[in-house]
Amino acid sequence: MSAWVLPDHIADVLPSEARHIEELRRDLLDMARCYGYELVMPPLLEHLESLLTGTGQALNLQTFKLVDQLSGRSMGLRADTTPQVARIDAHLLNRRGVARLCYCGPVLHTRPASPHATREPLQFGAEIYGHTGLEADLEALQLALDCLKAAQLPTFTVDMADVRIVNALLADVRVEADALAQLHAALAAKDVTALTQLTQDFPPASRQGLLALLQLYGDISVLDKAEKVLPPLPAVREALSNLKWLASQLEGTQLSFDLADLRGYAYYSGVRFAVYAEGASDALLRGGRYDEVGAVFGRKRPAVGFSLDLKTLVGAVATRPLRAAIRAPWSESPALRQAIARLRGQGETVVCVLPGHESEIDEFQCDRELIEVAGQWVLSAI
Repeated sequence: MSAWVLPDHIADVLPSEARHIEELRRDLLDMARCYGYELVMPPLLEHLESLLTGTGQALNLQTFKLVDQLSGRSMGLRADTTPQVARIDAHLLNRRGVARLCYCGPVLHTRPASPHATREPLQFGAEIYGHTGLEADLEALQLALDCLKAAQLPTFTVDMADVRIVNALLADVRVEADALAQLHAALAAKDVTALTQLTQDFPPASRQGLLALLQLYGDISVLDKAEKVLPPLPAVREALSNLKWLASQLEGTQLSFDLADLRGYAYYSGVRFAVYAEGASDALLRGGRYDEVGAVFGRKRPAVGFSLDLKTLVGAVATRPLRAAIRAPWSESPALRQAIARLRGQGETVVCVLPGHESEIDEFQCDRELIEVAGQWVLSAI
């Protein structure tokens, strides 16, 4: 095998795409800062017991493991940043009130999430801790949508659900972990046959409610239908009411609802949302409420947030135009070097053309050039 061949689903990012990803990263972090979110940078590598505490089997299977040559302890490369941010909130910041945190960095997956996905996503996310009310859910949603608008995603649909509906229907049923995973998969796949078989010994109300969920997807009218066909359990009623309120606050946003879909990380505890766009094979963004995520770190805090992969997002938006730049000749002239330094200090991109390489500028749109006029270096349009 050639030394330059990379592992499956791992790839170099070349200049044009890297430029676009970096511009998106800056735009999204700037948007989060506009909302008052503070940037944190958790480590890529942690002790395994800390990294996987409370995250469930799904992240365990997605996590690369290795042995620390210094301590001999098992270590892991993070597959998701949210549990790390929960640890930071619980133990390092330890604030009493609201904490708004954002992050952007690589994560590693043992297997790709889809046939064409990378195993090295560049994960951007934002989390808000310390507020139990729907105001925090709405803020997370609004920030997520503003980030997608900043990325210039032309059209998208926000799909919403609430995991408390399924949890309430299963409250009086003992289900082993493997059977529960199969049940969730059957709900997501709308597999009537599998769900019928899995629930054959369930109490009638639970079984009928779960089977009814398979038909509860579509526009906002689904919520009214759900109130009629689902058991009148307090948690179900509260979840449906919350979804209606959030929908009323997102006027002008294309919304859909799928009350059976629980895809995403297992730590969600309330409202769950995902954003889909035409041409994308899977959700571009996932988020929701996960009030239990910090409990394993000894500090249970209300929490809601979202994350996305910048590498996936860049493939769903239009390529941005090249940045305007200035072309300059190479010279030992102090006056020329001073002119170049002054322009760069003003934020301009100045590309010095090395002798014999006058036509090799690829990643910048040079629309001006520095020329010498009467002993002075001045800008001239190209």
